[in-house]
Order: sequence, then structure tokens, then C-alpha cells
Amino acid sequence: MSTHKKEAFLQVDQDISAFAQALSHPARLAILRLLAEREECICGEIVELLPLAQSTVSQHLKALKNAGLVQGSIDGPRSCYCIDHNTLSRAATALDELLGTLKEGPENNCC
Repeated sequence: MSTHKKEAFLQVDQDISAFAQALSHPARLAILRLLAEREECICGEIVELLPLAQSTVSQHLKALKNAGLVQGSIDGPRSCYCIDHNTLSRAATALDELLGTLKEGPENNCC
């Protein structure tokens, strides 16, 4: 039975990587900002507020949802999305801890 190489790394590092990947596009950051302002948003409203096509917004929402940063529900023809604050808090904590560890490491002037 083979395993993926990423499974050899700490789960927290895999999680941080997934969050960072989901946050790595400015359109996704804009979507999160819109959702934070409204607490809940219908996908059509997001499309109206961003200079992106419906299909592009849907792809970005899917990436955010796959990372667990956004929750979504379908109500007939409408898709409603909101920030998953529990996952967002977990991501922020993990990233803060990682950056704190890196920041507090020994100073070396190798370059």
C-alpha cells in the first residue's frame, strides 16, 4: 500500500498548507472580505460585486469550501455561503504558532 508523500508531514503543517493555498489568490481574499461584511451571501451577489465571471467565482468558492474556510448551502436556485469561523480560528492559531516559532528561531546571517 502506497502513501502520499505529504502524509509524512505533520497534520498541522498539512492544514496550514491547505489554508495558505486557499488564501493564495486575491479573488478568494476579496470573497472572504465580502462574506465577513455580510455574514452570509448569495453567490449571485458576489458575482455582482467582483469583476469575475460566475464560473470563476464558483471555482474560487469551491477552493475556499474545500479548505473548510467557507460553508455553503443550496436553496433551490440560490447558493448561500458564509465563513466557517471555527475553521478560520483554527487556521489563524496554527499560522500564528508557526510564524512565532519561525520568528523566535536562532538568528543567523547566512546570506
